[in-house]
Amino acid sequence: MKRSMLAVVALVSFNYSFAAEGSQFDWSYAQQTAPAQWSKIKSEYQACEGLNQAPINIDQTISAKLPALKLNYSSKADTIINNNRTVQINFAEGNTLELDHKLFHLKQFHLHSPSENTIKGKSFAMEMHLVHATEQGELAVVAVMFNEGQENKKLKQLWKELPKKAGNAVQLKHQDLAAAFLPEKLDYYRFNGSLTTPPCSEGVRWIVLKDIQQASKQQIKAFSSLLEHPNNRPVQPANARLVLE
Repeated sequence: MKRSMLAVVALVSFNYSFAAEGSQFDWSYAQQTAPAQWSKIKSEYQACEGLNQAPINIDQTISAKLPALKLNYSSKADTIINNNRTVQINFAEGNTLELDHKLFHLKQFHLHSPSENTIKGKSFAMEMHLVHATEQGELAVVAVMFNEGQENKKLKQLWKELPKKAGNAVQLKHQDLAAAFLPEKLDYYRFNGSLTTPPCSEGVRWIVLKDIQQASKQQIKAFSSLLEHPNNRPVQPANARLVLE
């Protein structure tokens, strides 16, 4: 199977995982189906034992002339879902990221608490993953970190619509433009990794923004209390990978 087709399969699996009802998952963050067991659950999850897995601890980096991120975020948030693994916000078509001379389309963002990636060993209260895909199925994730601090005005309206029960996607009443969820500064770290949930497919371009955002203790708790367990996969070995900044 060609690489592009593998990426398409990964994208379909990923979107299903974060769009289905919680009862349909065969993996979790605790007990017999916790991250350490993912690769053993079924053969399709073998990549979870790969050498280029995410998240990682961003520590040893190489200085590089990374290009400015070319983001065109002009379309609005569309639907929201709580599926007991995360809360996911889907977007209408029209938001794009140009990377490596390819056009990636923003599909959704979802949240992890505490953060999955760490920076110099520091974990953050929450991490947002903005998931993009090309028409050929190649993936890029832009990650935004949140410390506990002041109330986040960008999230305030969205938090009023957090669904208390897992279920199908619900139409958002307050539909912010995708750009509203980005920090002002877009300096970033970059590395190659994987999906952080099964099937853990590799070949994902990771962009971790350096500008740390804030969210109040109440906002962070409002999200994390919807889930039975923390929903962060532990950091994976960086192995021989380079992290550019």
